[in-house]
Amino acid sequence: MISMTRKLALVAGIGLALASVSYTPSASAQIAIGVNVGVPVAPPPPRVEVVPAARPGWVWMQGYWAWDPGVRRHVWVPGHWEHERRGWHWHEGVWVQAGDGWHFHKGYWGR
Repeated sequence: MISMTRKLALVAGIGLALASVSYTPSASAQIAIGVNVGVPVAPPPPRVEVVPAARPGWVWMQGYWAWDPGVRRHVWVPGHWEHERRGWHWHEGVWVQAGDGWHFHKGYWGR
């Protein structure tokens, strides 16, 4: 039987692998570096993720929909565990609708 630590490491590794696979740099993405370009399609509702029991020293980073300009659709980036940063709080990323479409504000650590 696989220990809980190995299971969590496996899930985190799979999540990171899937997140890296969904990243596809394209010429249009390179032109828009540093510019928050509006996405014409609203993101789907968040997926329900089964979050393993909390562990001291770790924070769950909720999964989110990311826009993939290569395929022109939203792709799911699964949640994962990260080491906590003492004195800091994780703020989840959020999609916001504006005049030219939808904009994603990435999650960040804040005080």
